[in-house]
Amino acid sequence: MTSRPNPRPVIGIPAVYTTAAWGFWKEGAHLVANTYVSALWDAGAFPIVIPPTGMDDPATFTRILDHVDGLLFVGGADLDPGLYGQGAAPELEETSPTRDSFETPLILAALERDVPLLGICRGVQLMNVATGGSLHQDLVSAGFDDHRQSPGFLDQGCFHDIGIEDNSLLATIAGSPTMTVNSHHHQGIDGIGVGALVTARAATDGCIEAVEWPDRRFALGVQWHPEKPRSAAFFAALVDAAGAVSYD
Repeated sequence: MTSRPNPRPVIGIPAVYTTAAWGFWKEGAHLVANTYVSALWDAGAFPIVIPPTGMDDPATFTRILDHVDGLLFVGGADLDPGLYGQGAAPELEETSPTRDSFETPLILAALERDVPLLGICRGVQLMNVATGGSLHQDLVSAGFDDHRQSPGFLDQGCFHDIGIEDNSLLATIAGSPTMTVNSHHHQGIDGIGVGALVTARAATDGCIEAVEWPDRRFALGVQWHPEKPRSAAFFAALVDAAGAVSYD
């Protein structure tokens, strides 16, 4: 086994399956927002979109991990509360059973193989739930602040301060014990997944803003949106971890 630098590590992004329109067509499509793709490319990665297919075959996830150096799990719909043993609350919004069924085993397989992972918004929630944690189905109903004050936007109205734990992966990336971040979520982490460590909370209400798995090379989830406006350090850290691999 010899080692060599990977000039552009391959980062897989599981796609959202939805209906899209282009030209004359309106069809089912597998989508990933360009904010994620361009952030990874500019950080030095080769991003690929992974359609949520083949989840009935356990070998699917092995094949995926054989062809990527890291994974990015992105934002989107609510998680099915059945994943963490709860019934649906009245505030539950649209869910995505296809994404849940595909991304959950992919996260677990990646953690087992120690493939670098970054989860954003829904991504951190699913990383937490996949490892045995739970969610608040609606933050306001659970007594927290409104963390989605500007639906459909990630601008100044979404920003708030967080406090970051010392000696954490997040602290290394942020370079500061505090950050101003932008939120767009009505659900949030409640019970913590196995092996996870809470490394950031909102300054105003204590809502969990980041978790990481310190026994993995790079497994970090953040509740905010570093892709817009871009916080390049987060994507650079994922790409650096993904590039630190060995080849035959």
